[in-house]
Amino acid sequence: MSAITSNYKKIKDLNPHESLSAGTSLCAGCGGLEGLRLALKELGDDVIICNAAGCMTLLSVYPFTPLRGSWLYTTMGGPVPAAQGVRDALDIRIQQGDMPESENLQVMVLAGDGSSNDMGMGPTSSAIHRKLDFIYFCYDNEAYGNTGFQLSAASPFGGATQTAPSTGLHPAGAELPKKDLFEIWRAQNPTYIATVSPREPIDLANKFAKAKLMKGPRLFICLSPCPTGWGFDPKETHLIAKLARDTGIFPLKEFFEGKVMHNKVPRKRVPVERYLERQKRFQHLFIPVRQEETLAQIQSRVDAYWSQYE
Repeated sequence: MSAITSNYKKIKDLNPHESLSAGTSLCAGCGGLEGLRLALKELGDDVIICNAAGCMTLLSVYPFTPLRGSWLYTTMGGPVPAAQGVRDALDIRIQQGDMPESENLQVMVLAGDGSSNDMGMGPTSSAIHRKLDFIYFCYDNEAYGNTGFQLSAASPFGGATQTAPSTGLHPAGAELPKKDLFEIWRAQNPTYIATVSPREPIDLANKFAKAKLMKGPRLFICLSPCPTGWGFDPKETHLIAKLARDTGIFPLKEFFEGKVMHNKVPRKRVPVERYLERQKRFQHLFIPVRQEETLAQIQSRVDAYWSQYE
């Protein structure tokens, strides 16, 4: 199924405006930071970000901020209730004539995969049910990265984390598959869902351009390669993101008007081990001996997903 017609065709067409300045305190090579920067180029400065405690909390620490827009820091489970309060306050003030429509803001939740899949799931589900008008940006680095890279519900099968290392009893490391946040949201029929990657700036910009014109709950799941937790050189962030796409491990897709559409279908998928072998968190699958069964399971799950669409 083809994707919705896009606006941008080339990198040079992207909005040159920067709402996020360089020189932040986040880790070098952070894929989530690059994804957020590209998103804010499209959304502009009139955005209030409700941030869940996590890696991105270090982005804006009083009295310093790299953002042109506004920032509200919350607990891990509190960004969506905060977004509800902000959205209600804006709507009431505009309705009562206390504030002109020209001063209205986009309300965006910024949260990691830990908050998105675990602690913040309950209030998020309620907000989707109420059709809250907000954008949700999940930077998915597949662990609780800010506190040492512990296991989260988004940690992939076969990956090692600080709380789920590879051991004699548990050689694979993480033994459960990654929770499918895309499908959890889709079950509640929100306005829009998309997966995005810092490796695909045109795809990302086009999706945010569409979502900006919509109302209601809108989710973006951004693949966020993490040099610190995943274990690779920061200069390889875009290579890791490219391999995630080429192996089919991270499908680029969107949900709109009841349909799921894939934006980048790999013509010939690369074996998953090309992606896994470049990251320290998967090294136990290759050294001291190859864990053939675990590697085969990872490949089989990717193949099973794409067999629905090929």
